[in-house]
Amino acid sequence: MSVFDRSDPAVRATYERLLIRVRRIGPVMAEEKKTSIHLKSGAAFAGVHPLKSRLDLNIVSAVPITDPRVTRRDRISASRYHNVVPLNTPRDIDAQLLEWLKTAYELVS
Repeated sequence: MSVFDRSDPAVRATYERLLIRVRRIGPVMAEEKKTSIHLKSGAAFAGVHPLKSRLDLNIVSAVPITDPRVTRRDRISASRYHNVVPLNTPRDIDAQLLEWLKTAYELVS
């Protein structure tokens, strides 16, 4: 069983595009869990949560990301936040998103 079994085909296409782009930052391991995929470089720097018609991307940061695209910010420790960004299509994977992911990658590496 895959985390994409209940998702539209476009959701998997968005994930595949995300993985290609994030691997340009550096070595990344995609670790599939029961309902999500952790993107790791040493530790997890992002989590991918496939839904029916979109991905929710959870990005780790040292401070909350203040951007309208971030739909939720959770403080998980004194120095870490999770920031949720919905991705509806591969076009949502833009330079700004990749910069947030690069910062998260460097934070945990």
